[in-house]
Amino acid sequence: MAAVIETDVAIIGAGPVGLFAVFECGMLRMKCVVVDALDAVGGQCTALYPEKPIFDVPAHPTISAADLIGRLEQQAAPFSPTYLLGRRVERLARDGETIELGTSAGDTIRCKAVIVAAGAGAFGPNRPPLDGLPGYEATGAVRYLVARREEFRGKRVVIAGGGDSAVDWALSLKDVAAKVTVVHRRPKFRAAPETAAQLEAAAARGEVEMAIPYQLHGLKGDGSRLEAVVLATLKGEEREVPADHLLAFFGLTMELGPIAQWGLALDRHHIAVEPATCATNVDGVHAIGDIATYPGKLKLILQGFSEAAMAAHAIHPRIFPGEALHFEYSTSKGVPAAAWEAV
Repeated sequence: MAAVIETDVAIIGAGPVGLFAVFECGMLRMKCVVVDALDAVGGQCTALYPEKPIFDVPAHPTISAADLIGRLEQQAAPFSPTYLLGRRVERLARDGETIELGTSAGDTIRCKAVIVAAGAGAFGPNRPPLDGLPGYEATGAVRYLVARREEFRGKRVVIAGGGDSAVDWALSLKDVAAKVTVVHRRPKFRAAPETAAQLEAAAARGEVEMAIPYQLHGLKGDGSRLEAVVLATLKGEEREVPADHLLAFFGLTMELGPIAQWGLALDRHHIAVEPATCATNVDGVHAIGDIATYPGKLKLILQGFSEAAMAAHAIHPRIFPGEALHFEYSTSKGVPAAAWEAV
């Protein structure tokens, strides 16, 4: 339902950096609304690799993407953010000192500052050109991401693609699926050499079937329930692979969407910011995480976390004009009691 919401800061993007921005703003007594085009928080961590381990988050020698998002949600929870999911911000306007955002669901957000934490922008899967695709997408027979691998237990799964996602999920699902078939147009994969070698070894042991050199050619079923995937070579030779699910990993189509029309200074589809504050050239709008760029920028989650803190401190004077901000460490300042109750 469309709503009119008054808040201090609007955060566009509910990925890890956007979630940490809620915490940093909350520590400075600033309320946040978070908007994301996906139906769940987590951004690409949730949509693309929830079960993959991440190794460069401080204090976590290894942590799965899903667990990282869960902990960031827990960290943000004491500050009671409002989440508007399954919609994207389409409009930015000004009303005096107030910034007004409009979403695709008709919501209006009135705030004093905006933090764009939209990763690489709005993204969606590259879909294979197959007849009847929408019907199978609607039932989950054809998918472009894996949220829970348990959903594929005992199922016949065809995985198409030659990159990291295809190889990683083939290795992961072979232990739960009844059968995994990997479809690729050539023997060489674009995945990391180590995991590509693991896939080759799994195929040699009969744990994974390799359909090479084949491409997707068609879907067989009743329009919603999948029965088989039709493959074809470049020479037109066809074969059918019985399947309950097709996972198509052909990468993502990424774009800034309506954000590109806001007058922001762009640098190769990224938003140029001032490194010390993450401020853009549009007053009151900051950008952090993968979507932000400046000299020396590293596309690391941990750098995005730092940018969230810098943006929050830079925004504070807009929310509390004339109030001196005395920097305090969290160890001495503490956090709301609810944060400890949730641990």
